[in-house]
Amino acid sequence: MPIQHFPPPAGIKSPPLSFAARVGDLLFISGIPGFDDKGALPDTFEAQFGFVVTNIKRILDEAGATFSDLVKVNVLLTRASDVATMNVLYASAFGPAPYPARTTCVVQALPNPAMLIEIEGVASLAK
Repeated sequence: MPIQHFPPPAGIKSPPLSFAARVGDLLFISGIPGFDDKGALPDTFEAQFGFVVTNIKRILDEAGATFSDLVKVNVLLTRASDVATMNVLYASAFGPAPYPARTTCVVQALPNPAMLIEIEGVASLAK
């Protein structure tokens, strides 16, 4: 079964990876950080979360999917104090229920020391 890769948008500096890869009816979305369109990382958790959601939406749109097609997401946070805020923002962005299955982890660090959040996911493209 061929694999379709979704490269980073033009002009965005990225490590060697695909932003997403599709195999069959599954779309695997890499960990998406909260960089803006110019590759800058905002200072606030809320702003980073907003760009994570925007960037995931772009990937889903390109694959012909929506947030309701997500079946599993993993949320990585660098501060436990952001969990409550993340839950409020997440409910608004990924809702309404039912939500995808989710794991939330607080990690010591992400690849860029200023990154406060990264979200990865799996979407079903079966229609």
